[in-house]
Amino acid sequence: MAGMISVSRTDLQVRRQKLRRQRQMKIIQAIWRTFAVSSLLGGLLWVASQPMWVLESPKQIEITSGDRSLSPEAIQRVLVLSYPQSLWRIEPYAIAESLTKQPTIAKATVNRRLFPPGLIIHIQERVPVAIAQTHQQATLNRDTNIASSTGLLDANGIWMNKEKYTLLNPTVKLPSLIVIGSFEQYRSYWNQLYQSVSQSSVKVMEINCQDPTNIILKTELGYVHLGAASPQITEQIKVLAQISHLPTQLNPNQIEYIDLKNPESPLVQMNQKIVKSNSQTR
Repeated sequence: MAGMISVSRTDLQVRRQKLRRQRQMKIIQAIWRTFAVSSLLGGLLWVASQPMWVLESPKQIEITSGDRSLSPEAIQRVLVLSYPQSLWRIEPYAIAESLTKQPTIAKATVNRRLFPPGLIIHIQERVPVAIAQTHQQATLNRDTNIASSTGLLDANGIWMNKEKYTLLNPTVKLPSLIVIGSFEQYRSYWNQLYQSVSQSSVKVMEINCQDPTNIILKTELGYVHLGAASPQITEQIKVLAQISHLPTQLNPNQIEYIDLKNPESPLVQMNQKIVKSNSQTR
């Protein structure tokens, strides 16, 4: 029995020594891991502080939109950065946020490029659907070059500076639809109005919103009066498509305008002067 007790104590002592050695090895491993991580971080900080990781000009920045790249001149106008600037001090998220605050840019992603040092930026631009003109410009330039327009609109009513947009898209084909009037006058109902017009089978060339009590469309059927903006805009445009046969029944030159203020009872206002002249000729 005494021999058995002696063996048990010896076994316990061996186990204690084994556990002690294991704890020592874990401590040594932890020290080495800490040293390795510290050395790695120190090395990264040293590398990051070297002059090569610096943005010195817009030539180190690449901005793409779809499958095309922006020119250095366009990059300078779109992205305002001070040079030289450490690549590691730049915050990609902050740059992306500043880009999306520009009306012409809907989305932006920004990433650092290490070799060679620089930035890679992808943007998604808004698509203009109409040319916006003020009252004065529309009056003076309705039939002249569209370069006199004040801006562009997308389908959601985001107003864009035309010069800035064409700088990003020098070869873009601008929309043919023209909207006349102060943007603030039709901002609230633009989305509904545009969606209805764009889906209509009757081509609309111009939307005149100068008078908030009477929206006037210039269409292939002639001028159309819609009255004040209301939830019935969609129904009015549907009725316009239903009466697209008018040119086959009436002389288009005799139609002064089509009145759709009440879509349930459309009216055609005839040009009295032309009608009278024709009757006198007969």
